[in-house]
Amino acid sequence: MAAAMELRCWGGDWGLPSVHTECLIVLAYAKFSGAKVTVSPIDWTWKTLTATVPELLCGDAVIQEPTHILNFLRKQRFNADYELTARQGADTMAYIALLEEKLRPALLHTFWVDAENYAHLTRPWFASRSPFPLNFLVPSCHANTALSRILLTKGEAPLHRITEVEGKIYSDAKECLNLLSYRLGTANYFFGNSPTSLDAFVFGFVAPLHKAGLPSSPLQSHFRQLDNLMRFCDNILAVYFSSDHPCPPPPVQETMDANLQKLTQLVNKESNLIEKMDDNLRSSPQHKPHRPDPKPSLASEKNSSPA
Repeated sequence: MAAAMELRCWGGDWGLPSVHTECLIVLAYAKFSGAKVTVSPIDWTWKTLTATVPELLCGDAVIQEPTHILNFLRKQRFNADYELTARQGADTMAYIALLEEKLRPALLHTFWVDAENYAHLTRPWFASRSPFPLNFLVPSCHANTALSRILLTKGEAPLHRITEVEGKIYSDAKECLNLLSYRLGTANYFFGNSPTSLDAFVFGFVAPLHKAGLPSSPLQSHFRQLDNLMRFCDNILAVYFSSDHPCPPPPVQETMDANLQKLTQLVNKESNLIEKMDDNLRSSPQHKPHRPDPKPSLASEKNSSPA
């Protein structure tokens, strides 16, 4: 009997099974190949900061990164590419490399570097799915990683700053989307009547761009002019994910482990101590009563008499 497989990933929203590109790739391929995986969202847990997702657990094996996970599934006889010719296999590798080189930098910039998108969509979403105090750390860590990755791959001379590479990365991304649209044509999938690993990768890259409510995105505007790519995403969601529903947030008491409880208690104690010290300082005789420049805390207002 085959060992049970568990997939750790970011949870879903915006009508998607996951908002995370790499997780979407693996989720889609698992559906295409018929692999039975138990999905375990890392939302509201400490793994939002410490885990590398997607992460597949099978027996004693722990596999990370989409390419490695897909190779592992193929070895378990879950192969969505078994009907591909050698030429189609080579095309698959070429298009995946194109996605990584041309489209990923623009997606990272759109979701994590663009100030308006980050402030109004990306940061609030990831903060809301991370427990205190990680909700302050997780979004900024992802944003810093995204910026570093863009500059590492696209910041070659003479382009050294993010403002200097924006035009280049968005031009490359639009060209990549146009090539994908041309290759797909009027078909449902890129090779024949069944989805393959290339369809999983393309879906993972473009589905968030299709579904996210981005307040500012010229790349999304360009994507929405490519009707066949939008239809491609909607078809996969309807055929393979229509019965899936995002997991509701678990009760805080269940997601908060012992370490988080201790840290929360410590923060509360420190906050109470600071409030007591502040009250003592305000009531001491050497201080004249006055309204402080910064606003007092709610607890201080309740304990003090009206001016």
